[in-house]
Amino acid sequence: MDDELNVTYITLGGYVEMGNYRYLYFFIMFIVYILAMTFSSTIVYLIGIHKNLHEPMYIFIAALLLNSIVYNTVMYPKLLSDFLSEKQIVSYSACLFQYFVYYTLSASDFFLLAAMAYDRFVSICKPLQYPTIMSKTTVSIILFLSWLVPVCEFGANTIAMSKKKLCNLNLKNIFCNNSIYKLFCVRSIALTVFDGFALLNMVLLPLLFILFTYARILIISYRSGKNVRKKAAQTCLPHLIVLICFSCLCAYDVIIIQLESDLHFIMTLQAFLYYPLFNPVIYGLKMKEIFKHLKRLFSQAKVK
Repeated sequence: MDDELNVTYITLGGYVEMGNYRYLYFFIMFIVYILAMTFSSTIVYLIGIHKNLHEPMYIFIAALLLNSIVYNTVMYPKLLSDFLSEKQIVSYSACLFQYFVYYTLSASDFFLLAAMAYDRFVSICKPLQYPTIMSKTTVSIILFLSWLVPVCEFGANTIAMSKKKLCNLNLKNIFCNNSIYKLFCVRSIALTVFDGFALLNMVLLPLLFILFTYARILIISYRSGKNVRKKAAQTCLPHLIVLICFSCLCAYDVIIIQLESDLHFIMTLQAFLYYPLFNPVIYGLKMKEIFKHLKRLFSQAKVK
């Protein structure tokens, strides 16, 4: 089977008997896909063309939404085609690519959320030092590492997985995530060690850093005046909402492999249904400067 790895096809067994509902699923997910791509692209465009949004906080938001655009581009076309197909299959190489993109972008999101937390900490707690600390060079390095580290780590892991022998060609999921391990004849110690390292390095440590940073912001804001508390609430609340939602999604991904087919299918669809729209809606409505530009853009569109 190793010699035929590139032509091996995996059956996606996470789909239940959809019957006539397949067209309803397709329609709903297609609308979500179009809206998510439109909202995310619009906010990234606004951040790019308006100089007053060329600040670290908005640059990190744009990077987070760029991740969402890539994620939607990779995941949704296959998902939509499977709703209309009688048999849902994927080549093993495409499955590995989907796995790589999914976890690379997820890890990158955690790093970017950590960068946002640090940016808010410096802005609120050290305002006089903010221009020096959060310089263009610093922001560029943070962005570079937020993408490079996950790419390198999951790239090496994906290459190792591509050489594993398969004893099962039925994946009980609707896309390729951690359940891909059940395809292997033997799960190696190296992959187990990598999973533990990745969980610590790209999830737990960034999450602990974020919680510590926001705790410091809360303490300092509480001791400061009303204006500081208002600024903290306005700029930190959207990030905290996104963090909570994303953390819940990641926690679900860890346990998803244990769920049975019907519940598995329904719960996974919830992740595809809500989360792609969540980030652009939260940042578009809750970030004051972005919302102002959105209103102006829609006003101009109505006039035309």
